[in-house]
Amino acid sequence: MTLVLTLQPDDPTPPYEQLRRQLADLITAGLLGPGDRLPPLRQLAGDLGVAVGTVARAYRELEQEGLLTSRRGGGTRVAAGGQVPAGGRRQLLGGMAAEFVARARSLGFTDEEIIVALGRQLPLS
Repeated sequence: MTLVLTLQPDDPTPPYEQLRRQLADLITAGLLGPGDRLPPLRQLAGDLGVAVGTVARAYRELEQEGLLTSRRGGGTRVAAGGQVPAGGRRQLLGGMAAEFVARARSLGFTDEEIIVALGRQLPLS
């Protein structure tokens, strides 16, 4: 599976935290499963245009959370018990929605404008 990870330079969240959150979300959603191998530190750092230490910190924090395992010479993999129970997907979606709404409000959009924008993205069939 090809990982699609992006860092937003205008986001006040530190790059390592943006990366950590995206990887945690992929694991929680089941898009990365137990045993899946993550890119090597240097490769991912180069792909994202960040320092190796940025990727190392994200991986290290995910390992401390029990979502990843790292072994010298064996790479970094999703931990066997790292997936969140099925309800975690809904919790993930709720968190994403809350972040979106908070960000839109911080930019001055009204709740009505936010609802209209979402409605345009989710046309009823």
